[in-house]
Amino acid sequence: MLLAANVVIALGYGLIAPALPAFARSFNVSFTAASAVVSAFAVMRLLFAPATGRLVTMFGERRIYLIGLLIVAGSTFACAFAQGYWQLLLFRAAGGVGSTMFTVSAMALLIRMSPGDIRGRVSGYFSAGFLIGNITGPLIGSALVNFGLRMPFVVYSIALVIASVVVATQLRDQGGRPDPTTVVAAGVMAFRTALRDNTYRAILTSNFVQGWSSMGVRVAVVPLFITDGLGEGPAMAGVALAVFAVGNVAAIVTAGRLSDSFGRRPVMLPGLAIAAVATAGLGFAPNLLVALLLCLVAGVGSGLFAPTHQAALADVLGNRQQGGSALAAYGMSSDLGAVSGPVVVGFVADRAGFGPAFVLTGVVTAVAFGMWCLADETAPAVVGGGPHLTDMDRDTT
Repeated sequence: MLLAANVVIALGYGLIAPALPAFARSFNVSFTAASAVVSAFAVMRLLFAPATGRLVTMFGERRIYLIGLLIVAGSTFACAFAQGYWQLLLFRAAGGVGSTMFTVSAMALLIRMSPGDIRGRVSGYFSAGFLIGNITGPLIGSALVNFGLRMPFVVYSIALVIASVVVATQLRDQGGRPDPTTVVAAGVMAFRTALRDNTYRAILTSNFVQGWSSMGVRVAVVPLFITDGLGEGPAMAGVALAVFAVGNVAAIVTAGRLSDSFGRRPVMLPGLAIAAVATAGLGFAPNLLVALLLCLVAGVGSGLFAPTHQAALADVLGNRQQGGSALAAYGMSSDLGAVSGPVVVGFVADRAGFGPAFVLTGVVTAVAFGMWCLADETAPAVVGGGPHLTDMDRDTT
């Protein structure tokens, strides 16, 4: 049921992806300002992530998940009726609070409940559910923009209400309020302890890239490149996002199975390399066909590394109880990338053009590749069972 709800959430997220940058631009603002609407959502996710980890520990995953979904539903509905740029920015930022609540809750459940020998596959299925929604969402969103740029926001809010109903009715026995004595006994990984591990540092870096490239630049700048750089309409921007998601799905489930069998690094490194090269070349695409091909290849690269570093995180943290600063920092690294990526790349696009802007994103991805070259292997099938860091490294305070 968690996977089904994930599809509904992603479907709604994909619905507004083609419309959001164009809607912001309709208020006569720059590329940078339009990109900032996407970043504002991630800024609030970033700021609220530490508090969310504590809330999950206090009240349980399911309750925080539901509250988060309803907050995003309400703020998205308000976006549909924004009368100016600053209203749109405010409403979208408010949605970031709810978003971090349901994403941290879902990740806590996933890590705690996934058996060690199939973590890669579980992460792959979870990511695939999100991407199924991401494939269909932009296509539906591209059709909805024909009825106005506000319509996708209304439909997205309805999709989130549906997801809330699914979680409330089908996950009643999961993620309830935890017993404090159980939480203390199980232990929570401290961020400063995890940061001493080179694999955890590589995970943070690649998750930053995931936020910068896939969650930030892909949603905020790629549509602008399609519409303003290549002269296509908003509908084609939605097609570009869907093509990226198709590449993701083509790789993501296979990546999980391969990483469970052969290790995380043999899947992470090719994925990061493919994503870096394809993204760096996107801004120089001479026409829509080449741009779509590069989006597809970049999607394959992202599909290889995104579920794999998530499985590696579960390897590092083991089966510890809810919350923990190490888990919160993982989410924050992605949000930091999603915050900075669109603004920095949008600024470069304004000053130097789309070519250098996407080259910068390729360079950022290459840095993560270098970090993973230095990382240790963590897959239980390769190194044996148990959490990657010892139980003596828990923070039970």
